[in-house]
Amino acid sequence: MKININQLPLEGLTLKEEVGPAGLDLETDLVKFREPVKLKAHATKITNAVIVDLSINAAMSTGCSRCLKEFKVSIKKEIRLSYPVEKSETVIDLGPDIREEIILDYPLRLLCKPDCQGLCPKCGKNLNEGDCKCVSA
Repeated sequence: MKININQLPLEGLTLKEEVGPAGLDLETDLVKFREPVKLKAHATKITNAVIVDLSINAAMSTGCSRCLKEFKVSIKKEIRLSYPVEKSETVIDLGPDIREEIILDYPLRLLCKPDCQGLCPKCGKNLNEGDCKCVSA
């Protein structure tokens, strides 16, 4: 998402955009996005800065570290960004800041739920779905 500083009206400018995860380089081996990231920005220019109120909505899927089941994580963020404006600058690219804000919300512990039982070390059954028939030592 880019903002042309010279085209900012006095009342500000509202932009809406959907960006694919590849456009922001968000996916990793553990984190996949199944739909575009929804962005809404309201930019206002003051004396020597541009203030951007940004809303980010994204949904990613990842695998649980204990039971390996895939689960969805929603990201909903409201942030305010401030960009100092130099006379030579005409465009502000929000892409790197948007990417950073989303990555900061990646879960540290990839668990489908806090009390995930994981897999039986002997037979591999998902213990969240009930006890297994083997006797685990």
